Amino acid sequence: MSDLEELKAEIKKLSAKATQAKMDLHDFAEELPVNWTSILSVAQKVHDVFDELERRREDLKAQERAHGS
Repeated sequence: MSDLEELKAEIKKLSAKATQAKMDLHDFAEELPVNWTSILSVAQKVHDVFDELERRREDLKAQERAHGS
């Protein structure tokens, strides 16, 4: 498997993880004020997964440009 294919597979997994994190955040928000003290940790987890997904997507764009040149 090429680096490009591996990166695409990683992005697919991260995308699924980000979708789950988004749903978890939504469920968490619906239950507020229950567990309100966990807001920061839940939000940080969602932020981290979306940040990594965004970085990997940028990596993919850069690799595609490099291979297309």
